[in-house]
Amino acid sequence: MNTTAQCVTRVCSAPLALAAALLLAVPASAHRMEKHFTVQGRPVVTVNSNVRGRIEVKSWKKPEVVVIGNHTSDKVEVDTEQADNRIEVTTHIGSANVKAADLDANYQITVPEESQLQIRTDSGLVIVERVYGDMSFETVAADVQLEEVGGYLVIKTVGGSIVCTRCLGRINATSISGNVQLLQPQMDNVRVQTTSGHILFDGDFRRNGIYILKNYSGLIEVFFSDTDSFDLSATSLRGIVENQAHLKPDPHGKRQSLPQLSKSILGTFNEGHAKVELSSFSGTIKIRKRE
Repeated sequence: MNTTAQCVTRVCSAPLALAAALLLAVPASAHRMEKHFTVQGRPVVTVNSNVRGRIEVKSWKKPEVVVIGNHTSDKVEVDTEQADNRIEVTTHIGSANVKAADLDANYQITVPEESQLQIRTDSGLVIVERVYGDMSFETVAADVQLEEVGGYLVIKTVGGSIVCTRCLGRINATSISGNVQLLQPQMDNVRVQTTSGHILFDGDFRRNGIYILKNYSGLIEVFFSDTDSFDLSATSLRGIVENQAHLKPDPHGKRQSLPQLSKSILGTFNEGHAKVELSSFSGTIKIRKRE
């Protein structure tokens, strides 16, 4: 065997093996952080981020908040602070020369079930599951996905979408161009307003509940069942109103002035226990019977 062949099969394998061992010794994420905070009762957890990424919050029964972060670049800095029962996580850019690929920061946060959340982020995705305290969300382009959450929910977004599945309590959601979907909600106070986004409500209208859905353009779609009971006011100034609910005149003696030349429907379904107001400037409103 010649010298070159010997190098390939025997001598040169040593540095290659050493390099492989060194690679295996490096953590999967070189910018991973993990923090544990002992709390009591209903802690307040605040997340502020001016970078993009995924913020996922889930609950457990332990009196502890755990924050796990993964960042693609050391140009993204993370500060954490605990003051009594308040936990704050802040993500910011630590350098002026930052590429788009350096702006990713992902979080997995575990909190007690009754925690209160305050989340502000620019872009990416926010997911919250089974947390039952009051919550507020402010995003520019980040989507917000909530599942089986409760309390008073306040959501403000510019272009992000909002999906709330089996949510409890109350919600006040506003968006410029994002769509809003409320799926199987168990909520007695719903206020949703968008400029050009679509709004979907597919759930029960609770007794004495108030449901106000508004947009400037786009689609407002509401589903109802035979057992629902509500007073309905639906108005689109320059759009279309389609209704599958067999309404009767308002038995409560209420009189409401509707805009002239608008497409409007006013009446009561069953006993009229809930209040449903749908309004748009040029969008389409659809009131559909659930099959």
